[in-house]
Amino acid sequence: MTDHESEERRSQDDRRGTVPGSVNARKLRRGRILRDVFVIFAIALVISLLTEAFLIRSFYIPTGSMQDTLQINDRIIVNELVPDVVAIDRGDIVVFTDPGGWLGPVAPAPRAAGHRIVDGIRRLAAGAGVEAQDAYGHLVKRVIGLPGDDVACCDALGRTTVNGKPINEPYLKLPPEVTRTSELDFFVTVPAGSLWVEGDNRYNSADSRLHTATPGNGFVPVANVVGRAFVINWPLKHWSWLEN
Repeated sequence: MTDHESEERRSQDDRRGTVPGSVNARKLRRGRILRDVFVIFAIALVISLLTEAFLIRSFYIPTGSMQDTLQINDRIIVNELVPDVVAIDRGDIVVFTDPGGWLGPVAPAPRAAGHRIVDGIRRLAAGAGVEAQDAYGHLVKRVIGLPGDDVACCDALGRTTVNGKPINEPYLKLPPEVTRTSELDFFVTVPAGSLWVEGDNRYNSADSRLHTATPGNGFVPVANVVGRAFVINWPLKHWSWLEN
């Protein structure tokens, strides 16, 4: 093949966009990259929405009632399979809706009108726990008593007992030189389908002990439980698993 024929062939290939580095080839590659990015984003968004809808939800911590386990503004991920699929255990940290009279009127935080793409990004951020849209109208406490349990405080050493046996509570935050696990004395039997819950920051937690005068007598219906918190995932310096 002569030099003239080779040059003509390259010219024809350039026009067809088949030569690597040609303008058409670069445009084709850019188009494929944009398509792949769009597909990846769409798949991630769908997975995030499905996961958030059926498996997990993200919440933030607005108060110090669960310190030092959970700090104010921590983000937690909640397993929504609890309690419908996975049973609740004593010591679980659960998120639940107000049983009645615990929170009083609570208005959602104002949110600026969003674009569909912005809302999609927000949902992805919520799935990652960076943004938690499910904070209002919910509470987070630790399960102390299950249905049928006798829960009391305090024994001779200031400990909380369940069914007559003192429980180990290494997570408790108590005031200096205080050994009693509760400033209030109580004895309750948890009714069927309900829970007795308390905060880890026991002397600064409006939990079951302080709501015995509400319609539910301080008990939380299991049906109100949204799920069990299993990880702190934001801020990153607080990242940790939440053990029972």
